[in-house]
Formats: sequence, structure tokens, C-alpha cells
Amino acid sequence: MRSSQIGFTLIEVLIAVVVLSIGLLGLAGLQTTGLHSNHSANLRTQATLLAYDMTDRMRTNGAGAGSAGGSYNNPTPTDRSCAWDGSAPTACTPQQMAEHDAWEWNAAIVQALPQGVGVVCLDSTPEDGGDADSNGAVDSTEYACDNSGSLSVVKLWWVDEFDSSGSPVIKRFVTVFQP
Repeated sequence: MRSSQIGFTLIEVLIAVVVLSIGLLGLAGLQTTGLHSNHSANLRTQATLLAYDMTDRMRTNGAGAGSAGGSYNNPTPTDRSCAWDGSAPTACTPQQMAEHDAWEWNAAIVQALPQGVGVVCLDSTPEDGGDADSNGAVDSTEYACDNSGSLSVVKLWWVDEFDSSGSPVIKRFVTVFQP
């Protein structure tokens, strides 16, 4: 009788190792999913902060943001050196300040969001725009700003992940601002 039980403990150990391995693989999958979700949430948080940064810049430059967006309707990003130097900002017109704000804001977007782009414009249909030609990036021709209405819109796009074929998945964040 004793000879029929030889090796039985070894089979039990092998089964336990297989069950443990399956459990650890599941745990690794959960960890990967959690890391991806945290990264995606961090990018969305950065986009939100950047959008509100631009709306705060518009509030600060009330003369430039007045009359339905004014200077902030698709401003050309330009380094005008309209920065606070500790005592007083360099004298700039509201238009120059808007261009400088756009320049600083675009630099911050590039730093914070992978392949990030953003636009401030007048748009009566704010929930549009994106990678229309499916080239993996949002170009200025794809912002879908109609330059009408009284709503200033801040739109941001970035690459959040890559799908199974390796194509980028572009996310969008939009906020509407009434100057």
C-alpha cells in the first residue's frame, strides 16, 4: 500500500504551484491595468489644469479677452516677453499679451502632454475637432473652430495610449469660457 502513494505529494505541490502562478499572473494584469489607468488620469488632470490656466490668463487680460474673446481668438503664439519681472510686467498691448500667453501655454502643453496641442478660439460647436485625417496628430486645420458666437473655447488634444495596431488613441478636453 505504501508504494502506491509514492509521488502523491509531488503532484500536490505541482498543482499548488500552477494555481499560485495563475493567481500571480492575474495580479500582474491588475497591476498593469492600474498603472495604465493612473497614467491616463494624470494626463487628463494635466489637460484640465492647462485649460484652466488659459482661462485664468484670459481673466487676467480682461481687455484682450473682452468683446467675445477678442485677442484670444486663435492668437499667434509669440514670445513678447510680457512676463512678470517681480515689480511690473513689461508694457504690452492686450493683443501682445494674448500672443505671449498663447506662447507660454503651448510650451506648457508640450511639456505636460504627449503630442499635446491646444487652441483657444470662438466656437459655437465646442465639442468637435480632432484627428480627422487619422494621421495620429491633431493639426491646426482640424481644430474645428468656426470663429463665431460669443463663447471662448479652450480645446486640448493628446495621445493617451496606443491601440492594438500601434495607432495612437487621441483624447480631447474642452472647456467653454464666457469672457
